Amino acid sequence: MNIAQLIDHTLLKPDARLEDIKQLCREATEHNFYSVCINPYWINTAKSLLKGSEVKICTVCDFPLGASLPQNNAFAVAKAIAAGAHEIDMVMNIGAALDGHWNFVEHEIHEVVSIANGRPVKVILETCLLNDDQIREACKTSVRAGAAFVKTSTGFSKAGATVEAVKLMRETVGPNIGVKASGGVRAAADAKAMIDAGANRIGSSAGVTIVKEWR
Repeated sequence: MNIAQLIDHTLLKPDARLEDIKQLCREATEHNFYSVCINPYWINTAKSLLKGSEVKICTVCDFPLGASLPQNNAFAVAKAIAAGAHEIDMVMNIGAALDGHWNFVEHEIHEVVSIANGRPVKVILETCLLNDDQIREACKTSVRAGAAFVKTSTGFSKAGATVEAVKLMRETVGPNIGVKASGGVRAAADAKAMIDAGANRIGSSAGVTIVKEWR
C-alpha cells in the first residue's frame, strides 16, 4: 500500500503564512501525497507551487462551523474551483442535522455537488457532535446528495476521528463511497487503525511523520 497516496496533507490553521504553505507544498511533492488540503485563500499560491506535480489541491467550504447561508457556499465553491481546487471538503450544517432537518442538509450538499461539477465533494459530519443514528442518517443523506466521501471531523471541535465512527460510516455508505478519517491522526499506527476500520483517505497535518513511520 502506498500510504502517501491516501493522505490529504493538511494545513488549515488560521495563522498559516506563506512560508508555511510553501513548506506544505514542498513536503507534498517530496512525498507524493494525494493532495494538500488548504484554506481557499491559498489556492492560487498552491497551484503555482505544485505546478508540474501530480499533487491535487483540496480546499474547504463553510469551515469549520457549517452554518453559513447556502448561497454563500455556492459562491465560495464556484470561486474555489475557478481558482484551481480539485476537491471540496464541506462542513455539513450540524445544527440542522441535530434538529432533524435532513431535507435541508441534503439540498445544501447537493447544491455544492452540482457546482463542483464532477469534482469530489467530501462532507464533514463532525462525528463527535452526533450520536450513532445521526451519523448513519448523515451518511445516507450525503450519499443521496451525491457526495463522493463522508469525512469524520474538522479537527476544530471537541474530538477528532475515532475507529468506531469510521467503522459505522463505512458500514453505512458501503464500498463505493469514500470515507475520510481526519482529526487527531498523527502517527502511522493511527492511520493504520483508520484504514483497517474502513477509511480510504486520511486527512492529517502530520503526513510526513505518518509516511516515515509507515516505511
